Amino acid sequence: MRDFPVPRRSLLLGAAGAAGLTVAGGLPGPASATGARPPLWKVARERGIAFGSSIATWQFDDDYPALFAREAKVLFTEDDLLWYRLKPAPDAPLDFSYADRIIGFAERHRMRVFGAHLVWDEGFGEGWPEDYLWSVDEAEARELLFGTLTATVRRYRGRVDAWSVANEVTSPEGERGFRTDVPWWETIGPSYVAEAFHLAHAADPRALLVINEFGFETVNEWGDEPEPRRRATLQVIDRLLRDGAPVHALGIQAHLLADRFAERFDARAYTRWLDRVADRGLEILITELDVLDDGLPAEVGPRDAAVADVYRRYLDVALGHRAVKVVLTFGLTDRYTWLQEDQPREDGAARRPLPFDEDLQPKPAYRALAHALACAPARHPLWTLPA
Repeated sequence: MRDFPVPRRSLLLGAAGAAGLTVAGGLPGPASATGARPPLWKVARERGIAFGSSIATWQFDDDYPALFAREAKVLFTEDDLLWYRLKPAPDAPLDFSYADRIIGFAERHRMRVFGAHLVWDEGFGEGWPEDYLWSVDEAEARELLFGTLTATVRRYRGRVDAWSVANEVTSPEGERGFRTDVPWWETIGPSYVAEAFHLAHAADPRALLVINEFGFETVNEWGDEPEPRRRATLQVIDRLLRDGAPVHALGIQAHLLADRFAERFDARAYTRWLDRVADRGLEILITELDVLDDGLPAEVGPRDAAVADVYRRYLDVALGHRAVKVVLTFGLTDRYTWLQEDQPREDGAARRPLPFDEDLQPKPAYRALAHALACAPARHPLWTLPA
């Protein structure tokens, strides 16, 4: 694993909120870096868990980066390694300027880096014609996908600790557990996922390589049950391991649906499934944790309490398994949540899926998360984190 550089003076401007402000429950506000409450990453580290979150350069406003740097010790590159940043059009040269900036931020704050995503059927910008990837021949598809993958991993060799190599490549309706409705399957063929893992490993043999998937917890907003996707994902993992692919970990997105979560979440079945993943020798990372607050009232108080209850119920089970070594929320503040843009509430109320509100003040979800981390069984850590 990479050595951390000597920390340099942060160039971030602004404060993290009103100094000395307190919130419900007696927790100090985000600005009180020297206050009573420890940052979430330190709470997690005591139990052998690495805690972090996603962030993107477009979220670098006056005060949020300071909160992020205080609370997180693993940085998930939310946008800046997606193709709309790296390669905004088919004939465009690779542009690493955004990735350099986000990884530089992580290094200044002595964070581990989770790079996302090397292989995905989304993340392309407006410069890509809608059907372009479906129309290329195998040679061009290989150069596009594997050329970009190899150049990216080589550039950040020793600086990115884990890669989401393959994101959302499984499906219960697919072939042998694989999705077939993606251009890489059509142009390169079924081997494209295994080849991606081999190439990523060749470019950086010390990086942790992850297959990242969703839909394992409860029925989702489209009515899909979790068990078929669990089976499909295990089927894909087994096939990749039989092919000798260097798959080291499963990333569980954990976008949780609040609607009837307590009723729908089968803790025993989930634990058994985590056992089956761990039995294959894989580490387990929770990579994109948040709560879709559908089915909850618009009123802020009851909704925040219900969202916190979802965090508590889920993390009590997930963190009860010692193979779970990393917890990453998909953002820390409601100010920047993908759910507001992609899946707005029908009643028009702003989404509130994350531990901190738009003003960067901790919510009941923060307290539920902190408590779950503090009470988790101790485990051998995946990474050493600096003090």
